[in-house]
Amino acid sequence: MLTLLVNVIGLLLIAAIVWWFWLGPKRHTAESVSGSEKLQILVKDGVYEPDRIRLPAGEEATLHFRREDASPCAEYVLFPDLEVSAQLAVNRDTEVHIPAAEPGEYPFTCQMQMYRGTLVVE
Repeated sequence: MLTLLVNVIGLLLIAAIVWWFWLGPKRHTAESVSGSEKLQILVKDGVYEPDRIRLPAGEEATLHFRREDASPCAEYVLFPDLEVSAQLAVNRDTEVHIPAAEPGEYPFTCQMQMYRGTLVVE
């Protein structure tokens, strides 16, 4: 009986983790910024806020990430399609320089791909 109870609790915990990170309702926030404006992205509670950022095509930009989550998952932000990555300091702003890019959508994530966002270049 104890084995069954432990297995059921384990399955419920797995289902809760899957729901939290991949299936749960997402609150999407979007921000538009020109290359010269300052945009701060908050890294907290498993999300980037805003998680959808619009930039003009053909312009470099600097994004300011503020990491308020000390978990190791949030330590790096990766823009794999742009070959950009940065280590984020806890409770401090970290500048991430984004090169000029062609129009399109470029996902960005933490190194474990639990934090997710999209850079939209238009």
